[in-house]
Amino acid sequence: MTTVVIVDDETLVRYGFELILGAAADIEVLATSGDVDAVETVRRHRPDVVLLDVRMPRVNGLQVLALLRELPEPPAVAMLTTFDTDTQVVAEAMDAGAAGFLLKDTDPESLAEYVRALARGGIVLAPGVDRTRLFALRRSAVPPELSDREHAVVRLVAEGASNPEIGQRIGVSTGTVKEDVRALLAAFGVTTRVQLALRAAEAGLLDG
Repeated sequence: MTTVVIVDDETLVRYGFELILGAAADIEVLATSGDVDAVETVRRHRPDVVLLDVRMPRVNGLQVLALLRELPEPPAVAMLTTFDTDTQVVAEAMDAGAAGFLLKDTDPESLAEYVRALARGGIVLAPGVDRTRLFALRRSAVPPELSDREHAVVRLVAEGASNPEIGQRIGVSTGTVKEDVRALLAAFGVTTRVQLALRAAEAGLLDG
């Protein structure tokens, strides 16, 4: 069972997302929250996934994200927006530790799949987000020395593949992928898979 907390200042959005996700047999919405009590709600319920509005009138969504990232075993967080996705805003959210960026008008079937992917450790971006443009914003870092397998793992992480999917693609166990990802996070000095993908893009490892 994948557990979720929804944070949005609009009651209708919270209700709609809760209704959609609640219809999935393998997803449980533990709570919904407005803006000011968002961090406490997440701390109390400890969900696997948080859907978090990026623009709220009283609290900045990116500031909430930063606080959630400081929690022990922080949840995967996808930012929500009603606006056409702006690559720079997406990049800022990813730099801050978001695992995804979704539009509020995402169709119901896709929303449930996105939540499942987030819970598996995947990177989830709304169809309007251009990954190529997002990663192209990053060009400067010096890459650490990587083996062929580590390079393959980084590229698949950037594609949004989960650990089991990566293991299947490159022919190793899920446990081995977990160890590779852990080592790569340390090598790049980051804490999330999205940040790993961004740093790899900075180093030119996703080119070609």
